[in-house]
Amino acid sequence: MSDTLKYTSKNILKTERPFFVFVFLMIAFPFVMNWITGTGLNEGITKFWQGQLITFFIMAVFAMSYDLLIGYGGILSFGHAASFGGGAYAFALLMAHWAPNFMERYRITLGSADITQVVILIIVIAAVLLVSILIGLLFAATSIRLKGTYFAMLTLAIGQALFILIKSTDLHPWTGADEGLHGVPLPLWLNPTQNRLTVYFISLVFLVLSYLLMKRITKSPTGHAIVANRENEDRMRMIGYNPVAYRTVAFIVSSVFAGLAGMLYSIWNASATPNMISAITTVDALIMTILGGMGTLIGPIIGAGISQVIQQFFYTWFGARWPLVFGLLFMLIVIFLPYGIVGTWLLKRSDIKEGWQRFRRLFSTKSAENPN
Repeated sequence: MSDTLKYTSKNILKTERPFFVFVFLMIAFPFVMNWITGTGLNEGITKFWQGQLITFFIMAVFAMSYDLLIGYGGILSFGHAASFGGGAYAFALLMAHWAPNFMERYRITLGSADITQVVILIIVIAAVLLVSILIGLLFAATSIRLKGTYFAMLTLAIGQALFILIKSTDLHPWTGADEGLHGVPLPLWLNPTQNRLTVYFISLVFLVLSYLLMKRITKSPTGHAIVANRENEDRMRMIGYNPVAYRTVAFIVSSVFAGLAGMLYSIWNASATPNMISAITTVDALIMTILGGMGTLIGPIIGAGISQVIQQFFYTWFGARWPLVFGLLFMLIVIFLPYGIVGTWLLKRSDIKEGWQRFRRLFSTKSAENPN
């Protein structure tokens, strides 16, 4: 049976059991935390940790989208943050400059219910998807003739050009230039300050759906072709496949997920800033992917979790020196886990299991020899 049939069958609950256990824990977390602290679901420490997990969910999707590009497609791009920031700015610009005027002039109803805000959100999400696709096509077009280091440098240049464009003072009335767009108007039910639990579950559902969709894509014939294109592009061309087409698919799919993650990040912060488009944001996604393991999808989720923990605690423990400590930790992980946490486990699990069995047999033999 093929990987595609296996994944679409009832075995999905078995093959993805660790992920669904994680989802169950995340669903229960706010309620368990509230039960322990007694502070309320939208107050105190429970609300704080919901915020930390919202950031984790969003960045996990962003890291997975980068894994589609570099892990499965073998494409190193330093401009992936352009899709993330593009989605954020597309959402923020429309919600700040277009949505208020639309709501003043028009009112859309369905029976007695006012659905104007819902229609606006649908239009804005469609615009985010369109912007993400266009950004993906832009980077795909540059990959037609360039490869390797030259392509990576070109993606860095394109990303920095978009970064400078967003910071341009000529666009200050629209983008806020260096300061960015802040105070983006949001529907009350989508406001993370007043309805943190709602945004928490929206982010969690977004992570689950993104993971399952990306997993389905990687297990599909198209996903297999993208991986084959990574391994040997010349052979792909010889047997009748078009490497450019599959590279373009990889760019568009990864850009769409990154753009949607950027949109949700804009909702969470009620803002969009130039840092979302900077090369540093792309490097953050690269680090998350390397930490967890490229070409695994679940690895970037773990990498995003580690990154979130580090950002939360290392500054408290080490102050301004925390990047140095993180750099040393990252070096150790790369040296001793060269394929990332999940990647190394998948490659070495048979050896680890065999070693564990030998360890158990050794002690069971000693126990049998010395019954007293």
